[in-house]
Formats: sequence, C-alpha cells, structure tokens
Amino acid sequence: MLTIGADASLELLLNAIGRLTPLTADQRQLLAAIPRSQPNALRRAVTGILPAHEVVITGTLERRLLAHGTDQPGQWFLADLSGQPHETRSWPAWSMDNMRLHTPGDWISHADITTDAVTRLTRPRILLAALYRPEHFPLPRFPLAISDLARAARSTLSGHVEMMDMQLGVTLDDILTAITVQQPDVLGISATFGQYDLMTRLLDEVQDQVPLILAGGSLTARNEALLLERYPRLLIARGAGEPTIRDVIAHWHGDLARDQIHGIGYVGAPRGGAVAIGRRRTPTVSNRNAQDFFPELDLLQATFAHQGVAQLETTRGCTSTCSFCPRGHKGVWAGGAPEELPWMLGALNEEFARHPEISRTLYLVDEEAIGRDENAVPRILAIATELAKAGFRWETSCRIDQVTHLGRDRAWHVERATMWRTLLRDGLRRCLFGVESGVTSILDRFHKETTAEQNALAIRTLSALGVPTRYTYITFDHLMTEEELLATHAFQGRTDLLLRPLPHLSAEQIVDGVTDPAFVAEHSTGKPFYTGISYMLVSMECLIGAPYTRKAEAAGLTREVRPSMGRVDAEFADWRIGECSHRAQLWVDRNFALDYTLKSLEKILDGEPQRQVRTARAVIKEAAFSVLTSMIDLISRNTELSQRPLLTAGLDAMLDERLAELRQRMDSTLPGVVAALPPQAANRLVHESGRWAADRSWELINAADPCGT
Repeated sequence: MLTIGADASLELLLNAIGRLTPLTADQRQLLAAIPRSQPNALRRAVTGILPAHEVVITGTLERRLLAHGTDQPGQWFLADLSGQPHETRSWPAWSMDNMRLHTPGDWISHADITTDAVTRLTRPRILLAALYRPEHFPLPRFPLAISDLARAARSTLSGHVEMMDMQLGVTLDDILTAITVQQPDVLGISATFGQYDLMTRLLDEVQDQVPLILAGGSLTARNEALLLERYPRLLIARGAGEPTIRDVIAHWHGDLARDQIHGIGYVGAPRGGAVAIGRRRTPTVSNRNAQDFFPELDLLQATFAHQGVAQLETTRGCTSTCSFCPRGHKGVWAGGAPEELPWMLGALNEEFARHPEISRTLYLVDEEAIGRDENAVPRILAIATELAKAGFRWETSCRIDQVTHLGRDRAWHVERATMWRTLLRDGLRRCLFGVESGVTSILDRFHKETTAEQNALAIRTLSALGVPTRYTYITFDHLMTEEELLATHAFQGRTDLLLRPLPHLSAEQIVDGVTDPAFVAEHSTGKPFYTGISYMLVSMECLIGAPYTRKAEAAGLTREVRPSMGRVDAEFADWRIGECSHRAQLWVDRNFALDYTLKSLEKILDGEPQRQVRTARAVIKEAAFSVLTSMIDLISRNTELSQRPLLTAGLDAMLDERLAELRQRMDSTLPGVVAALPPQAANRLVHESGRWAADRSWELINAADPCGT
C-alpha cells in the first residue's frame, strides 16, 4: 500500500484547497496544526475557509477524501489526500450509478454526483460511545473497539463519525447532551464488565431518540436476551463489529433489510408472516474474512494526554477454548497481514512524536499473537521486523503452548526458543501468558489443554531466554478441593521456575537444560513464581454462557445472575475456600486502583522509572502471597462447618493485619518511586496512593476479569 507522511499529506491538502481559494498564512498555519488523524477537526477548519458549500472529509486514515460542493449544480470537487489517482480507490457500490469523475486518473477531479450521492456522503450521522468507570481504572487504554468501528464506517465513504470515550474525561451526561445536540442517526455503544448500569441508564434515556442503536462488547454479548427483552429496538453486535457497522450504514440507506445485517441479535417477526415476534440472530462474518483490524486514531492524542497507552491488534480470536471464557463472539483465530503494518506504524509514529514523554511501546492486545497455523513463526517474526523498523518496542499475549508443547519434538522447541530470542532482539518488551494454574487437575477443569509440568518447563524456558513475562493465574475456583488449593499455594511459591537470563547459552542448551534438575538449581534466581503473576489472588468468575459455569450449575453451586458483570453468582464446593475467595476479592478490590495505576504507569515508562514502579508492584504481590499463606493456615485449623464464625473472624482480622503491613511497606517504598517519575506520572501516583491510603472500607468493586490484560 502506497503511504505518505504527514508533511506530504499537508501539502496535498493545501494544494487542493488552494485550487478553490487563495490561502492566507494564518489559514495555512491553522491547517498545519491539525493532525491528519483528526478528520472532524480538519472538516471544521476547512468549512471555515470554504463556507459557501458543503465540506466532507471522509475515507480512512491512510486515504482521506476531501469533497466540496461547487457553484455548478450537481458538481463537486474531489481530492484524494493520499495523492493517489481516484481510479485506484475501491469505490463503494453506491457510487457507481451516482458519481461520474471528470478526470479519474488524477488525484483531484470534479465529479457529477446525484442528490442521493450527496446524502450518502453526509449521512448517517454516527456517534460511537465507549463506557468506562475511571474510579476503578484510573488510567486509560486507547479505545480500539470504537476506533475500529470508525475506520469501518469511514471506509464506506458514507456518513459522518464522531467518537466519545468516558476514559478521556467524558461523562455519561456529556454523551446524553451530545445525542441531543448532534441528533445521530446511529448510536454505537461499547460496554464491558461493570458497566451495565451505565449502559441501561444511557439506553433508557435515548432508546426513543435515536433511529438505530447498536451495542457491542463482552458485556452485551453475554446479556443479549436480557437486553433485547428490555430494549426491543436494540441491535446486539455478536461478532467482529466492522462488517456489522458497514451493514448498519447500508441498512440506514435502505440497501439492506435488518435481517441482512451481519452479526446481530435483534427482536423481529419470525419468517412466514407470523404475527408473534421473537429474538433473532443473523450470521456473523468470520475473522478470516474481516482481517482489517486497524483503527482510526482520532482519540489517540487524548489518550496520551491522559497518560494512556497505544493499543493495536494484529490478530483476532483465540486458539484456545478455556472453560471459563464464553467468548464465542470473539470468533476463531485469524491473523492479519504483516505487510499492511508499515502505513499504520507510520501514522502511529506521527502521534507518538507529539508526546515524547510516552514510552514508544505498542500493546498488541491479541489474545494469541502467534497462532497455530504453519505460517505462525514467519508471520510473528515479520510483524516484529516491521515494529523494529518503525522504532517501536511492543508487548503482547499468547498461549503457553507457544513455548513448550508436550506433543512436539525437540526440533520444534528449539525453533520456538530461537523465535523468542529473535522477538526480543526486535523489540519485544514483555509477553503475557495465561498459565491460570500449576495444578493439572485444575487445568483439566479449565480446559487449558496444558499440564503443570508443561507450565513449569515453559516458565523456566522463558526466563532462561530472558523474555520479560507476565502470567495470569486463577487462585480460587468454585470446584476446587483443599488439596488443589494447597498445591496452588505451593506452585505459586516455587523457587525453581524463574531462572536467570542465559544469553550465552544456545537455544538447544536451554531447551535441554530446563528439564535437568542440576541445570535448574544452578541457574535459579531464587525468586518465588508469584513475583511473575500479574494479579494475585484472582478468583474464578462463573461467566454467563461459559462451560465452567455449566459445571458449577451441575454441581448445584450457581445462584443469582449478575448481568452487570455478565456472570452468575456461585457457592464454593468447599465452604472454607469460598470464604477465602470472598476475602481475596476484597483484598484485590481494596488495592486494585493503586495496583492498576502502577501497572498502567509501568506501560508508559522506560528505564529507571519503570523499574521503580515494578518494585512497588512487587511489594503488593508479596503482601498478597502473605494473605494466601495465612488463609491456608486458617482453613487448616477450621475444618468443621460449626467453626465457620471462627474462620470468618480470623480471615477478617488477618486482612486488616496484612493491609496494615502493606501500608507500612508502601509508606517506605512509594516516595522513592515518586521521586523517579516524570512530573505528570508522579502527580498521578501521588493522587491514587493518597486515595488508597485514606480508604478505610472493604468493598467489592467487581473489577476482576480472568482474561484481562
């Protein structure tokens, strides 16, 4: 794909507008100050310069289209701001009979367009809103969900897209006001865990104001039936949102019937002319047929201004079928094409250049970055090469069987070890692995398709290769036995898993060495494994529609449905473990905002500031393992149901003691961390740590997500 830089894009824009009116120095300066990632700001500026006729800025980031009405009825001025000839664009089907370019071989052309084409260029008005709770997640992530939809919508060259993200200082009242003022034809809502009340309040207010409302995200997919019963005009996105939003636009224009919109759940009349209505679903588009995973970047500058991080996808879906993860709407794994990355990375470079204080790190939020197809290794290496060329470091996630696989031979393991070293050379900063347990019986229950031995060998391999890692681990689950809890505690405390980086050894020597007790003993760091776990003391959640939830239901453990979290309440087979899990969640939630702040700051920092933040997080992990150790002791001394009051009182007192100890340690740790941070990050940490220290409550905030990053 031919791409141009910001300077060339600006010159093309100035050239195009200069064909219509002379530009003053102030006007040129105004246009130069607007990033090409901001089409709405650009449209407002151009409208101020060319006020006599309609101005449209449409198309995707790498190929914007400027359209401007002229004094000639039915004639418009079109400029392709990529500088490519109009005839090389993949024009939408609606343009074929409604638009005639005078000079299609040029990047600037007049065109005869119909009244319908003008409507297509300017409508529908689309507002995409991302919900959020900043009190629980203080620092933002770039909102891929709505940004991907914006790109898909703009690719149709139809309508106008605005985005609002509650991470970036926008309130729900602001969104409601925008709906009243903008009067969108289409409202898209992205909602996830803990946002059900926000979503229902928004829908209650606007369900009769907006002609088409589309809701997507993990939360909506898990509550499809409940939401459609309450909001029968709502459309629920059930798969990749890009094909759906394109079809919604076509439906708004009358090109498609509602039952032809891909990937939605809705309420409608059954086929055959029956009077009764019912819930319906349309086929989704597979990830392999929707491989443009790139976003528009309208909100990236605001994300950086709020100390957020840049996110990108290079794959969709997952290769695993974990029993606790009902993510059928995510689809089967598919990888994007590495050759499409350079233009996107160039655009990101322009955004990063405006914020030199932000670490040049991209977060590839793929659930499985590598994949299992025969092209898996060449593909991820090609992606790493492109990232390195663009000067980015990067983090991502993948399955543990990309490191160690008990069904593969030595040659496969050597190839993978070599791959990981190459990825490190090409900027891999850290990788998240969903270990989830170190107990094989639990892994079987979770359908992880791994074993405790496999996890142990992979952890050793990664550490010996020098790969910085994060691991997710589910400490408590509803079907857990006391023996499994003891084994979990023992695995988290193991000191034979984290080895020193061994760059002087070959991949073959490491692959062979991790199975040799003498090699392990020689190279062990002596650090317990829990220091590598991202969030300690996590409990299983019985998510709506998950196979694990059905197992808990079969055991008679499930209780009330909690739509706000997309989950079902459940008892524990061992009541003592249930009491521990409840206190563990209190502990996690009590410290979550501070830990999340530290983790978020770690993502945008490099060097010594990053190391200092990681030190503070280590203090929190150590305190959490101390809580788990104390829990093990308490349940071993309270085995009868009649002793439940003693156990609960002991657990409550223990939490208070451990928290007091953690406060003392943080009092001595945080000043050094703050001193090492740049001013904005230091101010954020001081604010959040002060809020944490002042809080005296033990309350659940329901922030946990076993698949979260």
